[in-house]
Amino acid sequence: MASNNNSGSNRTEVPQAREALDRFKMEIASEIGVPLKQGYNGDLTSAQNGSVGGEMVRRMIKRQEESMSGQSSSGLGSF
Repeated sequence: MASNNNSGSNRTEVPQAREALDRFKMEIASEIGVPLKQGYNGDLTSAQNGSVGGEMVRRMIKRQEESMSGQSSSGLGSF
């Protein structure tokens, strides 16, 4: 079987979006009470990290759905 030569799933498809995604991640972590910080976060549990990622995905999907239906989105920052 051929494999894609991805070095992992934590790859940004649009490199210019990396900074915005990092800001978004920090905003979500703050809102849901996860003590995420810049740099090493190995002291956080997988549940804490997963809750940040899960909420990011939920909000991105909601925003896309709203965009596709012609509704405006509020409270999601610049992302």
